[in-house]
Amino acid sequence: MGGAAALVAVVLAGSLLSSRLWGDKTEKAAMSGPLVYSPGMTAAQFAQANDLPREVAAASFANRVGGFPFERQDLPPDGLRASVERELALYNEHASKNWIKIAVKFAMWAAFLMIVFPLLRRGALTGAPRNAAYLAAALLFGVALGSDPSPMGTVKDAIVMYGDTGALFPPRFIALAVFLLFVVLANKFICSWGCQLGVLQDLLFRLGRGSELRQYKPSFRATNTVRVLVFIAILFSALLFGTDIIEPVDPFKIYNPLALSVFGGLFLTAVLAASLVVYRPWCHLACPFGLVGWLFEKISVYRITVNYSVCVACGACERACPSTVMGAILKRDRVIPDCFSCGDCLAACPSKAVSFCAEKREKPPAGKFAGQNK
Repeated sequence: MGGAAALVAVVLAGSLLSSRLWGDKTEKAAMSGPLVYSPGMTAAQFAQANDLPREVAAASFANRVGGFPFERQDLPPDGLRASVERELALYNEHASKNWIKIAVKFAMWAAFLMIVFPLLRRGALTGAPRNAAYLAAALLFGVALGSDPSPMGTVKDAIVMYGDTGALFPPRFIALAVFLLFVVLANKFICSWGCQLGVLQDLLFRLGRGSELRQYKPSFRATNTVRVLVFIAILFSALLFGTDIIEPVDPFKIYNPLALSVFGGLFLTAVLAASLVVYRPWCHLACPFGLVGWLFEKISVYRITVNYSVCVACGACERACPSTVMGAILKRDRVIPDCFSCGDCLAACPSKAVSFCAEKREKPPAGKFAGQNK
């Protein structure tokens, strides 16, 4: 417990310092009052009359700044305002991003995962080396480089922005495509080893193993049902009310402590405490990217597979697995849950029948596990 508390304290203190050093922008352009518009106005005149950024006015008019006058007479009364609101949302989103930091973060993600991948393939990431990798990922992608971007944000923020303003932010979809590519290439690898909150939960779970706490493996049917319901709630609240129900309790704010409210802090504490006894609770119960990634995981190239010709049916891999996924992979008797490629099963197998490879998963021979309980 002392190690877990020390880890959280280091993350919070480091993140507080890092967020101050980066000094991310918070000021946003906004509309105040009714729009001033008259037929024949140019975009530049419209921008000046309404104290709007010229880019917003130009995009709203679908013309270059200072170009042809905007003279459409068939525009609905609220049409121009809706267009301005969409363009303002995109402008503010773009202006709020530290693009240098984001570029560095994606480059570091690629480099880090390229290092981790061959080590996992060789079964070298177990015990202390694995915990060191998790710690390095949390410190680098969370403490040093902040809560944004994150895999979760590419799904949740896109839904919320569209529901609130009708705008779609192209860079967010590029980031989502990159993250899903990681999922497809190597079984949810971005969640496994790159997500700043995912690795922190995983490391806390490992610290919990070294204590007297009893750890649990909830059924995937239960956890995934909750996750689907949370995803539906995110969709409905965003599309019907333009509301982000995750924002007040977003646990990624551990890497931006100044943004935490009292309620958010209490919720974060609950998530971190739960991580000691349940494997990656946020990932399994609430993360929208976790749900989307689980679907794409079905077509992953590299993933955990079992060679039944050398498997001795001892069940060691299933017992070592922090969740119920290895039992499903091993016996192929139910839906396969999220696999976070942690390597526990690789280290536990006495016959080296389990591997992280590009081979197709086969079904076990009939009666292979006849003497075992499901």
